[in-house]
Amino acid sequence: MDTTEVALSAAEARIPKSYRVRTELESLLGELNEGDPLPSERDLALRCGVARETVRQALRELLVEGRIRRQGRGTVVSRPKMVQPLTLRSYTEGALKFGRAPGRLLVEWTDIPADPDTAQDLALAPGALVMHLERILLADGERIGLESTFMPLERFAVLREFYNPETSLYAATRQMGVAYASATERIETMLASPREAALLECTTALPMLLLHRRSIDTDGVPIERVRSLYRGDRIAFQAKLTD
Repeated sequence: MDTTEVALSAAEARIPKSYRVRTELESLLGELNEGDPLPSERDLALRCGVARETVRQALRELLVEGRIRRQGRGTVVSRPKMVQPLTLRSYTEGALKFGRAPGRLLVEWTDIPADPDTAQDLALAPGALVMHLERILLADGERIGLESTFMPLERFAVLREFYNPETSLYAATRQMGVAYASATERIETMLASPREAALLECTTALPMLLLHRRSIDTDGVPIERVRSLYRGDRIAFQAKLTD
């Protein structure tokens, strides 16, 4: 055995067992289709020559990434993540483009005094009333996001007369004659609070994608301040960059 082979053998020995198991599981997933069941933990442990706890660790990682999902007492191959484009268009249009049926569940629709950050983003006096709309975002009936929208009440109170909160808010504001010009968006990672996890039907250990958006109209007047929390195992975001 030459020195190169010795070096490779030493490097392979340092690779964690869970990583080797994960690599084998990823190869297995490539041979299966969406909805196909995975072998049991016991069978996978025998197949990979490791303890069941090592298999569990690799499965947990794939579960968090959305590659697999629980179904009954077993595990099946999950569908690919929905890819949402980062554009001015609504969530509805993005979901439809990806071939998913969009939906929303209303959590609350209230009028509240703006906190300092919201007032600043919406160019309002501190404490001015804003419309707060909180909704669960659905894709094919599955809960994938939680969206909180804040809009100046004086300008958008009329929405209560005709708007169905389970439909696109973007389309409703356009119906009012509001023209979106641009938006600033910031993306972070975080963990959900117990309340948010309950609404999204997941655990507080699941990584989340948090989006903050501030939109303005063609006159430079702020339209909305939006906080959107998405399940990291169900959705990804895509942006087109140009110079």
